Amino acid sequence: MSDQPVTPVPPFRPVFEPPYYAVVFTSLMADVENRDGDGDGSGYDETGARMDELVASVPGFLGMDSARTPGGLGITVGYFRDEDAIKEWRGDAEHRTAQRRGRAEWYEKYVVHVAKVERSYGFERG
Repeated sequence: MSDQPVTPVPPFRPVFEPPYYAVVFTSLMADVENRDGDGDGSGYDETGARMDELVASVPGFLGMDSARTPGGLGITVGYFRDEDAIKEWRGDAEHRTAQRRGRAEWYEKYVVHVAKVERSYGFERG
């Protein structure tokens, strides 16, 4: 038996009916040791949970997938029915405040890609 901790695999999103949009947020933590999960009270995890609540209330938000490596590289993909939903999320006042805080405190760098999904399919072992 391995001494490595077992990380639960998050659920996959269903295959959505195209077209829809994917917003890909790729980030690198500025200081991976300086996070709520490590007990410092930076507010990162709390803010992330609040952003999850807020984005779920946006009409046209379909869901998201997210993963982070132990080294601080993170990828979150948000799925939206249309560009209006993305604009609403981008313009949310609490989201904009969290973005500013992310640039000031939590992220070394990040990049956002917005893509229109024309085709979507999947596989699941029975």
